[in-house]
Amino acid sequence: MSKSSDSRFDAIVIGTGQSGPALAARLAGAGRKVAIVERNRFGGTCVNNGCIPTKTLVASAYAAHLARRSADFGVVLQGPVGVDMKRVKARKDEVALDASRRVEKWMRGTANLTVIEGHASFASPNSIRVNDAILEAENFFVNVGARAMVPPIPGIDGVEYLTNSSIMEVDFLPPHLVIVGGSYIGLEFAQMYRRFGAQVTVIEKSAQIIGREDPEVSQAIRGILGKEGVAFETGFDELSVEKRGAQVVARVKRKDGTREVAGSHLLLAVGRVPNTGDLGLDLAGVRADSRGYIEVDEQLRTSVPGIWAIGDCNGRGAFTHTSYNDYEIVADNLLNADHRKVSDRITAYGLFIDPPLARVGMTDAEIRKSGRKALVGMRPMTRVGRAVEKGETQGFMRIAVDAGTKEILGAALLGVGADEAIHCILDVMYAKAPYTVLQRAVHIHPTVAELIPTILGELAPMQ
Repeated sequence: MSKSSDSRFDAIVIGTGQSGPALAARLAGAGRKVAIVERNRFGGTCVNNGCIPTKTLVASAYAAHLARRSADFGVVLQGPVGVDMKRVKARKDEVALDASRRVEKWMRGTANLTVIEGHASFASPNSIRVNDAILEAENFFVNVGARAMVPPIPGIDGVEYLTNSSIMEVDFLPPHLVIVGGSYIGLEFAQMYRRFGAQVTVIEKSAQIIGREDPEVSQAIRGILGKEGVAFETGFDELSVEKRGAQVVARVKRKDGTREVAGSHLLLAVGRVPNTGDLGLDLAGVRADSRGYIEVDEQLRTSVPGIWAIGDCNGRGAFTHTSYNDYEIVADNLLNADHRKVSDRITAYGLFIDPPLARVGMTDAEIRKSGRKALVGMRPMTRVGRAVEKGETQGFMRIAVDAGTKEILGAALLGVGADEAIHCILDVMYAKAPYTVLQRAVHIHPTVAELIPTILGELAPMQ
């Protein structure tokens, strides 16, 4: 492409993850000449190897688990429950591919928007190189996402391993899956593959799995997964791996000795790193931190005027919903002269094991550290009618409020339907309304959410 009007744009979006396409379409709809660049599959992590495909696999694993429990519901199946991993993968592929194609069709069908395929890197503060072409723009929006981290574990270069991306191509049942990382991604795969029929061991350096959660939540989740047969090795000083015949052996060293875990396959689930190393940020003068995350202000502007970073690559959120909110912040500020900020959003996320964990606001540990006087309400799922009816009574609901202002500080819902019920609480928090508004609400029976007002009517001082 020679330098011409075809190489000059009002705005260029780099990457088609959750925030990029929406922003590109919004800017194009406002009459701006826009280009969006994608070097791989449209849709980013969520569509291709994150939320959509993993939750599709979770659904298959849940179906197998429920079928094995059919007798609990008076349903009799003939013979043992089997799992066809090739069909499981084919279903996952179909769902993810359809989502990716819809993103691509949307982009290619949007007026004022040019789709360019290839790798983009900055050539200067106002230009990028894509393939052999130089493209210029007044504004750039970096939406390149993140990928699985490969930690410097001794011996890792000598063994084969899977990541959350490469495990998407597995169409067989690993006899024994060893997972390094006892946090959100690792635990979802642990339960999933255990339900498919694999032996599963989770290795986590900390004594507590999902360390950002309160101990009660962590312990409950460990109990749920342990009940299904997931094994854990936690609280150690050193980890090394080696190939031993057809097996991968993980050696866990503690002060009181060393233990070996031999498995057929190894999955690394220890975090993410941003895809910024080959973006040419230095040529644009864009600052990144020591981990490679692009530094941004409250409105997601980088250190260079006219360049924004949105989505996982800015380190200000690691979820699909925070990435989409990045788009909303940038678009409203640019097009509506709004003053939206990253700090306006409330921490909210889910762990999609079964039953799911839904979290909003502050943890109990954060509340105690803040020094605020708080009231807490809790109810086990064994006392939630909907959970009893469905035969899914594991977990609990816990809500904390400020004793003085009556604002809701945070909540942890672990149980069936928790990932939907949590939004009752989250919406009240965004409205900055006192918890009494939700306490006096009349919810539909029988649901999980109907017990939230009851919990708020039974508050006691946080210990």
